[in-house]
Amino acid sequence: MYGAILGDIVGSRFEFDREGWTKDFELLTYESKWTDDTVMTVAIAEALMDAGKDAPVSEIEAACIKSMQRWGQKYPYAGYGARFIGWIASKDPRPYGSYGNGSAMRVSAAGWLYDSLERTREVARATANVTHNHPEGIKGAECTAAVIYLARTGWEKKNIESYVVKEFGYDISETLDEMRKRHEHVESCQDSLPKALRSFFDGTSYEDVVRNAVSLGGDTDTLAAIAGAMAEAFYDMPILLRIECLKRSEKDMVKVIERFDRFVGRNISDEVDEYIDNAPLDAAFKLFINEEDENKRPDAFITFLNIMAKRIKEDALVPMPFVDVNNVLGEGIDIEHVKLGDTVQIKDEVRLRMDTMIDGEGKYWLPLYINKRELEKGETANVIMPVAILDVLKCGLAGDDLQGVVINPFSKSFIMDKELLKKFIEDYEAWSKKNKSYPE
Repeated sequence: MYGAILGDIVGSRFEFDREGWTKDFELLTYESKWTDDTVMTVAIAEALMDAGKDAPVSEIEAACIKSMQRWGQKYPYAGYGARFIGWIASKDPRPYGSYGNGSAMRVSAAGWLYDSLERTREVARATANVTHNHPEGIKGAECTAAVIYLARTGWEKKNIESYVVKEFGYDISETLDEMRKRHEHVESCQDSLPKALRSFFDGTSYEDVVRNAVSLGGDTDTLAAIAGAMAEAFYDMPILLRIECLKRSEKDMVKVIERFDRFVGRNISDEVDEYIDNAPLDAAFKLFINEEDENKRPDAFITFLNIMAKRIKEDALVPMPFVDVNNVLGEGIDIEHVKLGDTVQIKDEVRLRMDTMIDGEGKYWLPLYINKRELEKGETANVIMPVAILDVLKCGLAGDDLQGVVINPFSKSFIMDKELLKKFIEDYEAWSKKNKSYPE
């Protein structure tokens, strides 16, 4: 599901050939938003879970109708086709012979939920049949779900490709370059499946597959949703991209995604929930600090700085240790009788000082803990407060005694001395004045 939803989000701003046909583009910006592909992907996932893994086809179809209408009515302006809008509102919804690519873009959950290829294909047919009951509409859904199933169960790409050609008869001999030259906007399964399949088979990672799909132009959100669903099953997805998927989805959608994770036995959402605020920064820092290849290390460092700039722009906070200089807190509170939620009034002014660290040469540094886990690894001060990342960095420039900031001092740490801090802050402030999305 993540792969389909994020593919939709990435491809949304390029639909109808709004950009050039290239793989070289900014992956996510403020314009990147979910569309009808995401709404219906969530709807089908919910329906299949509600019906249960062993439900007969008739119950699956009934659950799909109920869920798709409910979600469609809740988000009526997501970008549906004209006939589907009528179907959503109908009191007697019936299939209307469509061979549009909507049957394929919404089916990804079926590729994950079942224990056999035969059952996967059967359920995929059922999800399509309630609207897209044309043979090509059914085939598009069935093929997409089958590829996801084969990819997640360890099949090699060459074997998946042979299976697709044999079972579904799609001609995928055309190259991506040849497809780009056409770049027409066609929303049929007959056109979209070969493009999505070629994007998947020629890709080298989840992101590369999505970039392939978007570069073809036309119905980019749906192409990227279909290809992205296949790519997630084959490559998995970086945690940063999964987090972006959750952050850009509505709360009710996230609840279905989290339920789906639990349904298939994954704990991704649980991990993200615990560390959602600074998970992107945490992951980027770990990639940089653990990169042993000296040729790749500069790129990892730049990625970390870019993610930190993005988190600063989002007003992200970090836990900061303070020292109660005049010990008012300790003397003014009856610790034994204070309970969680109590309001405590302090008579005297509380003076707090940011805690500092001394290195082996006797030099002072200001610690920056990316999250609470890192702070708890060492001895901390008696007051912990959330502070904006940029404020911590600017404090690292203050005073003659401080040498700068040390990130995660009790783990693999990284030092940002005053020269680097000053350069980063200047670059960030210049970028933030004119930038509407991510740093380059």
